[in-house]
Amino acid sequence: MDNDKYIEENKHLISDHDYDGIRELNNPMPTWWRYLFYATIVFSAVYIFRYHVFGDDLQIAEYNKEIALAEANKPKPKFDENALVLMTDADNLAKGKEIYDKNCIACHGAVGEGNAIGPNLTDKYWLNGGSLKDVYHIIKVGKPLKGMLAWQNQLSPEQMLQVASYTMSLQGTNPPNAKEAQGELVE
Repeated sequence: MDNDKYIEENKHLISDHDYDGIRELNNPMPTWWRYLFYATIVFSAVYIFRYHVFGDDLQIAEYNKEIALAEANKPKPKFDENALVLMTDADNLAKGKEIYDKNCIACHGAVGEGNAIGPNLTDKYWLNGGSLKDVYHIIKVGKPLKGMLAWQNQLSPEQMLQVASYTMSLQGTNPPNAKEAQGELVE
């Protein structure tokens, strides 16, 4: 008889429809559920206008932008000091000269002629080896006992290579007042 009691309590919810003797309750959805349904309708309208009408990026376009940004910000390969190549282009030599003029003139002279502190860089005689790798290494680690500073903390590897290349380009220029030859002959 609990069934009859339930029907009596919810008589106001019984619909007027009769389906083969079966009458159903007009049970409304909970309020929170209706609001959630309305929110999904509003969300879908905003989504359609934002992405399809106004042309904001769809997922694939956004993905492609992110990939391009990641490629642009990818770390550059590490500088390989074992595979140094002499820079002979005018732009790199000009940058090397600029760094030389700023940091090296005091000891090696304006055109590499040498002075009381630094050796002549224009002849074929070298104190620490005359290859590009040797010159780069001396610029990098220096020779503190002889007064040559280590530039590895002030210059990037590329800048040190530019200065080394510029220094190598001075060889054979025979400037006036050049300091006498020091070191071993390097051909």
